[in-house]
Amino acid sequence: MTIREGIKADLPQVLKLIKELAAYEKAADQVDNTVEMMVQDGFGDNPIFGFYVAVNDKDKIVGTSIYYYRYSTWKGKRLYLEDIVVTESERGSGIGKLLFDQTIKKGVEENCSGMVWQVLDWNEQAINFYKKYYSAHLDGEWINCSISIEQMRAIVS
Repeated sequence: MTIREGIKADLPQVLKLIKELAAYEKAADQVDNTVEMMVQDGFGDNPIFGFYVAVNDKDKIVGTSIYYYRYSTWKGKRLYLEDIVVTESERGSGIGKLLFDQTIKKGVEENCSGMVWQVLDWNEQAINFYKKYYSAHLDGEWINCSISIEQMRAIVS
């Protein structure tokens, strides 16, 4: 297994993994992202995300870690782990840990004050992964909030 930084050519396979994750999270119909959007957002004039891929010995991408930087008024520069996805047939083989460790290494190299991420409260497998390997602090106090672009447009119009 090789963990390496992602390149443009990886994006079609990465998007397949994202869709696989969405299906696992019972939200397959919510993926609006496209390879074209990912090319622009990850490799355009102002890239806003980075990613690593796990490549098996058959040169197939079987996992990805997608991250970006955020700023905390309390902590400063933080690395935000958007998703770790490992294809279903490879889960439990240590690929997630390799991707997680590589993403942590990126945060250290970029002098981030820490790394944050989210996990669904029903995803016991992921929760146990973070507790087992990292003794991570899982905060049940904060509520996630979001609005869609349609809602944003309605507010400003």
